[in-house]
Amino acid sequence: MPHSLWQGALSFGLVTVPISLHAATDSGPSVSFVRVHKADGGRVRNRPECSLEETEVPTEEIGRGYETGERIVPLTDDDLAQLPLPTAKTLTILAFVPAGDIDPLQIERGYYVAPTGPAANKPYVLLRDAMKDHGSVAIGKIALRSKETLALVRPMGDVLVLHSLRWPDQIRTPAGVVPDRPADISEAELAAAEELMNSYGPLDEEDLRDHYRERIEEIVTAKLEDRDIEAPGKAPQPRGQVLDLMAALEDSVRAAKSARGEDTGGTDASVTPLRAIEDKVTGTAKRSPARKSTRTPKKTGGKKTAAKASAKKSAAKKKATGGRRAG
Repeated sequence: MPHSLWQGALSFGLVTVPISLHAATDSGPSVSFVRVHKADGGRVRNRPECSLEETEVPTEEIGRGYETGERIVPLTDDDLAQLPLPTAKTLTILAFVPAGDIDPLQIERGYYVAPTGPAANKPYVLLRDAMKDHGSVAIGKIALRSKETLALVRPMGDVLVLHSLRWPDQIRTPAGVVPDRPADISEAELAAAEELMNSYGPLDEEDLRDHYRERIEEIVTAKLEDRDIEAPGKAPQPRGQVLDLMAALEDSVRAAKSARGEDTGGTDASVTPLRAIEDKVTGTAKRSPARKSTRTPKKTGGKKTAAKASAKKSAAKKKATGGRRAG
């Protein structure tokens, strides 16, 4: 089992489940930069300095302080140990709610919840399966990294997963970022947008790769090997203002299908033309004129024989003239 980040118990009514938390996500080799001096490439460091003495402070002399206006009050480990924090070693379940009630903006880090010891297996599985059947997730409180936080516990396959949650007052209001002008969306436009959504295929493995990081690594390798860097092609630039929303949606459907190698002009297309959707929704659909048949009518009896003879005679004439028309 991987190293645990927290050990304690999950309190579910009068049921106590000994558990441990394990990191469920990895920061991975994401792109990160350091500050350098442009003149010589030397690294620019952040030195911890005392604002009073203006000297560098060693790590062992750095403590905690709580800022209150113009003053900073130092707090020791003994001060923090006196805080009433019942969630320091216990994940206390407060309520069970539908998963859709949780605002994704509140969700932070994720942890795998593991039972510790044989006695924890049965209550652990009971809670997991009960939440699956109930279709709900658990909201509780837990102390992580010396501070109390809300927590979301949910089943994921055979394991329970815990997400730390932001407090509601940490979510900013969207004032000032919502559209400032009303927009009238027609039923035809809504249907067209949904048709475009349906035209998207499943995620491709290429879409789940960090191409930016890979390109950065290629540039760094080229610089270390003192060779030229191959310039990538220019990314497609967004077009100007959309004047015809329906036309843009229709073009987008064709582009999505073309990217998947689907036929965009044949009769086997699986996506209904958006203009047809618009006409259907708005009630302006018109019956298309009947196409003239291009097939030769069937003939019977002597007429059929005469038609064959005429066709043979015409083919022989074309062959004699090299397929060209008589002048």
